[in-house]
Amino acid sequence: MQGGPLFFGLKHAQNIQFSKAASISSTRSRCFQATISCSAQPETLETVQSTIAKQLSVEVSTVTPETKFADLGADSLDTVEIMMALEEQFGVSIGEGGAENIATVQDAADLIEKVKAAA
Repeated sequence: MQGGPLFFGLKHAQNIQFSKAASISSTRSRCFQATISCSAQPETLETVQSTIAKQLSVEVSTVTPETKFADLGADSLDTVEIMMALEEQFGVSIGEGGAENIATVQDAADLIEKVKAAA
C-alpha cells in the first residue's frame, strides 16, 4: 500500500510505503487507545463519590472518577477530612502517609479497596 505525503514535525516525507500489517488506520487506532483500569468495586466508587460530595457540599453528579479534588475546590485540609470520613465510612485505617498520592476520586476509591483487601 502506498501512502501520500506525510508530515513529521517540520519535515515533509513523500511516498512512504506501508505494509498491510502496519496500515495507517490500524496504527492510529493502537496509538490513541486509552485504557482505563479501575480496581475499585462500583459500590466502593459510588460510596466514595457520595462521601466526597457531602464533605465538599457539591452535587454528586460533579464528582466523577477522573475528578481531581482541587477541581472541586478542596484544599489539603479538605482532603484530610475527606480521607478521615472515608476511613469512618468503610471502617478502615489508611494511615499517615497513605493518602499522600491521592489526587482524584478514583485514586481514593482504589486506595480504599487496597486497604480493605490488606485488612
